[in-house]
Amino acid sequence: MSKIILYSHGGSGNHGCEAIVRGTYKILNGKVDELYSYRKAEDIKYGLNELMTIKDHTSDYPRLSFKRIAASLMIRLFHNDKYAERISYDALLKNVKKGDIALSIGGDNYCYNSFREHTLCNDYLTKNGVRTILWGCSIEPSKINEIMKKDLANYDCIITRESITYECVKEINKNTFLYPDPAFQLDYEKIELPKNFIIDNTIGINISPMIISNESQQGITKKNYIHLIQYIINNTDMNIALIPHVVWESNDDRQPISELYEMFKNTGRVLKFDDYNCKQLKYIISKCRFFIGARTHSTIAAYSTCVPTLVVGYSVKAKGIAKDLFCSYEKYVIPVQALKNDDDLTKSFIWLYDNESSIRKHLNDFIPKYKDIDINVDQILGVNK
Repeated sequence: MSKIILYSHGGSGNHGCEAIVRGTYKILNGKVDELYSYRKAEDIKYGLNELMTIKDHTSDYPRLSFKRIAASLMIRLFHNDKYAERISYDALLKNVKKGDIALSIGGDNYCYNSFREHTLCNDYLTKNGVRTILWGCSIEPSKINEIMKKDLANYDCIITRESITYECVKEINKNTFLYPDPAFQLDYEKIELPKNFIIDNTIGINISPMIISNESQQGITKKNYIHLIQYIINNTDMNIALIPHVVWESNDDRQPISELYEMFKNTGRVLKFDDYNCKQLKYIISKCRFFIGARTHSTIAAYSTCVPTLVVGYSVKAKGIAKDLFCSYEKYVIPVQALKNDDDLTKSFIWLYDNESSIRKHLNDFIPKYKDIDINVDQILGVNK
């Protein structure tokens, strides 16, 4: 009997990845058998094992094992590292069989140079009769080279999550569809909010090391967030909630959030949240009046609960999603690379603030229909090349 598996999952310490898994599980009506993860312990920590079986995505063979020795010889004698790359994924590749359906759920995995590992998995799976689906993806059109084109054409089906990606990928693979990111379907989980979180009059703010690493001027991102927070304190009666969405040790939103909090904690107007699962984070964000977010899935949590949102973006995914929601990403996305002056982010927020009523009305009218787009799951899972 065939099974449905999810792979290329980075781990739930990135709560966007967790949200994709949970949203996908809901879309597929719970018909998910296994999740192959790079960080299995994280997924267990946040409870994904209550929904499906969690397995390791990669295999780690001892240095003196036959496979490691064979791989070393292939590299030294023949300068061929393909065998070494493949055995790293034995945990996945040896457990998925002909007739199974494999959804690669990496989201923006094809926006980075590491897409080659996904090419390897897709190639091996398809050669062994597994139906592969690239699920909920964003791809920067300018980064699509001949290697990527060949790989994308090899998927049985591609589901894009925004129209910029859709328009370029549909020319490469005829079985390409456009549907909202799975996280739009995520349900929230109610938690008790702190006393200084004023429901519907708190502005949620998310900052990440990822956008800081993409800034065009060193330090300009933090300067813009500082200027924005000071402006909100001086010119509004709103409180400010600093909300992390990724807590990986090497890429932890809590680090820049803590720096901002220390600067403004004595005002009594700023609070910070620690780590919660993606459903709880969505609840927190849903109770904000506005949201300023760097992490894509923190902004999806806001969009999907009709909170007026400004995205501090760095890639095609932010622009594409905003374009599909508002017909344009202008005003709704400020690329971090475009930050030149300390008050650029503040100016964008002022526009959001001044247009709050019309934006909220649009979201309340549009989002229910957008979330209700009928995804023909049987068609997608049954697509053949």
